[in-house]
Amino acid sequence: MPIIKGLEWTFDTVASTYEKLRPGYVTELYQTIFNYISIDENSNVLEIGSGGGQATAPMLTTGCQLTAVEYGEHFSELLKEKFKEFIRFSVITDKFENVQFEDNVFDLVFSASAFHWVPEEIGYNKVRNILKSGGVFARFANHPYRDKGKPELSKEIDEIYDEYYNKYHNKAKHEVLPEYSEEQAKDRALIAEKYGFTDIQYALFHRERVFSAKEYIELLGTYSDHIAIEETIRIEFFSKIEEAINKYGGTITIYDTIDLQLARKRYIPIG
Repeated sequence: MPIIKGLEWTFDTVASTYEKLRPGYVTELYQTIFNYISIDENSNVLEIGSGGGQATAPMLTTGCQLTAVEYGEHFSELLKEKFKEFIRFSVITDKFENVQFEDNVFDLVFSASAFHWVPEEIGYNKVRNILKSGGVFARFANHPYRDKGKPELSKEIDEIYDEYYNKYHNKAKHEVLPEYSEEQAKDRALIAEKYGFTDIQYALFHRERVFSAKEYIELLGTYSDHIAIEETIRIEFFSKIEEAINKYGGTITIYDTIDLQLARKRYIPIG
C-alpha cells in the first residue's frame, strides 16, 4: 500500500485489529537471517517498530535479549502483555530516531515493515553506530499484490479507489503497478552500502492469502492512508469494495512478496 509520511500515529488506533490481521513472516526468512548471523542467549538484539509483534516472537525464541522500540502506546502495551513470559524482553515507547543508545552494543538490529518511517540518513547512520563491529542490520517487509486471477474484480476495485481514495488524497487516477520485483529488492539492499555497510545480501519469499470480503475490509482498515480518510467517506469506500468482492465470488486472493535485506557493519579488529 502507498506510504504517506506523517501518518505513523494511525497504526496505534487499530492495534488489536492490526495484530490480528497483519501477517507474520515466513519461516524461511528467519532461517536466512540466522544463517547470516548466529543469534542465541548471548546476543543483544534491537527491533525497530514492533507493531503487534509479528516479527518479534521468532527472535525471542532464540533466548536473546531483545529491546523493542515502538512508537504507539497501545502497541507497546500489547507487546508487554503478549511477551510477558520473556524476562529478557523490554519495550521503549518512542520513535527510533528519538531514543538514545550507546554505540557498539547490538549484535543484530532488525525492522519488519517499519523502517520506511525513519528518515533514511538518520536511520542507517544510527543503526550502524549502535551495532557492534561485525553486527548485522536486517530489514524486511511484505508487499501485497491484489488478486491476479480475477481481473474484472481488480478493475472494479481500481475504479472505486479513484472515486474515494485518490480523490480524498488528491492523487492522480490509478496506474497499474507491477508486483514487487527482485530489482526493487536489490536497490533497497544497496542503500546500506551508502552508509558504510558491507556483505550486503537480499532474498525474496512468496505466499498467497485468501480473504473473505469482510476480512479484506478489516485488513484495509489497518493501513495508515486508509485510516486517515474521513470516517463517512471511508465507510462508503469500504462498503463499495466489499460489494465488489461479493459480486465476484466473495473472496479475494492477495499475492505477497516479502523482501529481506541483510547488511553487516564493517568488522574492526581489536588491537
